[in-house]
Amino acid sequence: MALALLVAVTAALAAAYPRAVDRYADAGLRRAVEQALPDQTTVQTRVPLPWMDSVEETEAALRVGPLAKARAEILATAEAPLVPDPAQSSYGVRTTVPMEASDPWLPQPGGRPAQLVLAAQQELASHARLSAGRLPRTTGAPVTAATARVEAAVTVETARTLDIRVGSVIHLPGSARAPLAVRITGIVVPRVPEGAYWSALPVLRTPALSRRPDLPPTDVHWLGGLLLAPDAGPVLLGTPGRPQRYWNVAPDIDTLRGHDLDRLVSAVAALESGPGVQRLRTVVDAGLEAETNLDEVFADHARLRSGIAPLLLLAAVGTGSLAVIVLAMAGGVAADRRRAELALLRARGASLPGLAARLLAETAAVAVPAGALGLTAALLVLPGARTAPALAAALTVTLLACVALPLRALVAHRTVRMHDGREDLADTPPSRRRTVAELTVLVIAVGAVAALRRQGSGSTALVAAAPLLTGVVAALLLARLHPWPLRALSRATTRMRGLVVPLSLAQVARAPGFAVLPLLALLSALTTAAFGGSVLAGVTAARDQAALAHVGADGRIETTAGELPRTLPDRVRRLPGVRDVAEANVTYDAKPQQGSQLLPLAGVDPDAYADLSRRTGLGPFDAASLRQADAGTTGGGTTDAGTTGGADRPLPALASPRVADEYGPGPYSVLLPDGTSVTVRVVLVRDRTPAVSGDDFLVVDRAGLPRGAVRATTLLLTGDALNGRELRSTARGTAATVRLRSEERTRHVDSPLQSGAERLYGVAVAAGAGYAVLALVLTVLRTAPARGALLARLRTMGMTRSQGRRLLILTALPQAFLAAAGGVLTGWVAIHLLSPGVDITTIALASPSGVEGAVLRTDPLSLAVPALAVLLLAVGVPAGQAWWTGRRGSVRELRLGDT
Repeated sequence: MALALLVAVTAALAAAYPRAVDRYADAGLRRAVEQALPDQTTVQTRVPLPWMDSVEETEAALRVGPLAKARAEILATAEAPLVPDPAQSSYGVRTTVPMEASDPWLPQPGGRPAQLVLAAQQELASHARLSAGRLPRTTGAPVTAATARVEAAVTVETARTLDIRVGSVIHLPGSARAPLAVRITGIVVPRVPEGAYWSALPVLRTPALSRRPDLPPTDVHWLGGLLLAPDAGPVLLGTPGRPQRYWNVAPDIDTLRGHDLDRLVSAVAALESGPGVQRLRTVVDAGLEAETNLDEVFADHARLRSGIAPLLLLAAVGTGSLAVIVLAMAGGVAADRRRAELALLRARGASLPGLAARLLAETAAVAVPAGALGLTAALLVLPGARTAPALAAALTVTLLACVALPLRALVAHRTVRMHDGREDLADTPPSRRRTVAELTVLVIAVGAVAALRRQGSGSTALVAAAPLLTGVVAALLLARLHPWPLRALSRATTRMRGLVVPLSLAQVARAPGFAVLPLLALLSALTTAAFGGSVLAGVTAARDQAALAHVGADGRIETTAGELPRTLPDRVRRLPGVRDVAEANVTYDAKPQQGSQLLPLAGVDPDAYADLSRRTGLGPFDAASLRQADAGTTGGGTTDAGTTGGADRPLPALASPRVADEYGPGPYSVLLPDGTSVTVRVVLVRDRTPAVSGDDFLVVDRAGLPRGAVRATTLLLTGDALNGRELRSTARGTAATVRLRSEERTRHVDSPLQSGAERLYGVAVAAGAGYAVLALVLTVLRTAPARGALLARLRTMGMTRSQGRRLLILTALPQAFLAAAGGVLTGWVAIHLLSPGVDITTIALASPSGVEGAVLRTDPLSLAVPALAVLLLAVGVPAGQAWWTGRRGSVRELRLGDT
């Protein structure tokens, strides 16, 4: 039953890992495509006006039939796994040059007439619902280049912005003909306005202010779109709009899979500039062109995935190796419990192959159903991912569980023995083969750690095993060294009064050699859990630091239009959760007189701002260094808190390194947006400061600024439980924005790949702690018969129940303490040793510019909790066994022939 449970849980975890990675990769890729604008993710194919012998032939190419036939060819050309979404793939005929509408009733914000794009986009009826009027149509004779009047529809946003109503007539210029009259017959509401049908050419859905590059910024005009009837495309030939046919191929986001990313890139390249577009030029038009930025979206996602994949590999290698070790330990426990039985079978003539086959069949009868159960659980809990990797992982676990017992039996019973010799570590020194093997592991571990520190975590699978190998080396070292202090302690207690302590230490000093594997499992598990916890702690710290760098404090209330009300700081201070408020006047358009670039200038109260900088760690400084020598005294000697620092008494300033390097220490004059100026002298240089996020800033005592620059524009709040709703309610009506550090922190999780990697590391930490406990349980089970027999024999010699309980506890305590302490120390060393080669910036931040770099951080909980659990369990199980043995009696343990 225990083996079945172990195999089922391990198979479920092994099968769940690749499926979870697939699900997160799929969700991350879909999120990346969804977040990009449809005009970036659609493959836009277009054909300019065809060269025909007559106008009629050109008109025929712009009608519905040829357009639909070409669309079918284009959609069929897309190669798997790039699956087009026919419902969102738009096509039709449109003008490429906006045309000015001559109607004066259209809005003219910059005194210039509105410009319109005309499009005969197909399938309008299935992508919009009517808000007013009816959809455009053509009546009578087919539309030609000479048609003088056509119908069109507009979206509700276009109608609202351009003041268009049903029945409005818009006149557009003609080409060698009279102006074209477009009558609005309907106002439509897009069914999916964010979809590619409406957003591949956004101007058809939403008008925008536009400006010609050669005109001043104030000379703007509206740019909108009119939707003609589907078969009205030929009329565009009679306009100067340079019409063209177009087919926008939108990808079906639901079919995107992360493991198909490389094939998706190839499919996009083939359709944009490879064999696909060559085929389309043959069957559609020789002048067909295709372009898209979907390949750039895929490339950005690939960079994110490549930064996260090595970290996931570290977790997978560590936890997977632990599972292998624990399965091997389970086989060892089963082999030890059946040692007498197997030795008897060998003595009676059983062959090794026959014995191994029998044990394999017995184990498979339990492990195979358990592995199938674990695989089924993983498939049901995590649907929508590939089955083959999960099946392979579950089969591997099941196979390891099946062969662990036969292999251990083959090694233990390769020769027929009547009895086993002593295996005390004190009397049996390690063999040369073991010494060579341990030295080999040491060399491999050193090489992996060195490669990880030099090349990073994404180089090879061996490098990914560096944290695990660190634990292995520590376990081997502790296995060789721990008998020495135990024997020394045992000799020191031989003269003590009483029996329990000397006997327990003497028992520990003769620790058997098979304790190496449990020790290996314990230290590896504790190291893996500590490393995973350090990753999670580093991610949390990096996001917190990035949020702090953007906000500047726990909360920020800021306005860029005017000043904050005088009463607002006091009202904010009285809110619950607010500990302190630092006021600042931040001007983003200050200009040093000797430079040409604008930079932010912050006027602060030195004492309050210095306290804030010290609490946040953003450029702490001494308030006296920034305080004006005689605050409020001008160069002329008059006292006025609103006057500026003069050339003879410049204001001390705190500057960023870039500003200090570019302008020097000064003094120099800084022009303010209101026309006044202030003279500053740089006395402090800091990389960051709370009031301004960026690489350019100056911070001065606001008591020395002009009166207009003294009023607060920014409030920097500190507090452990800031309430965003109350802060926004208090600042309502002031045109101020409220930003909280806690809210900013959540914005750094930009992709399901990031959140998924965090969850997987959380599972790795829990699995590491669980396998550490399981390894200890297997160790206790392995030695339970020997402890029971020892306790029974000592009871016959007069040892009381309490003495027996203390004996078992003291016997287990030294090795458990050494293992727990060694695990904590090994985890701490591994984190600091491997930290330079592990970059967690990608998993921590949506943008790498959030902080200078995210690094591993020691997490006390992931170090201490598994170690304490191991220590408590190592002491608790023997105590429980002593209690149970005392209640049950000792007859069984004392029977002749039992050990």
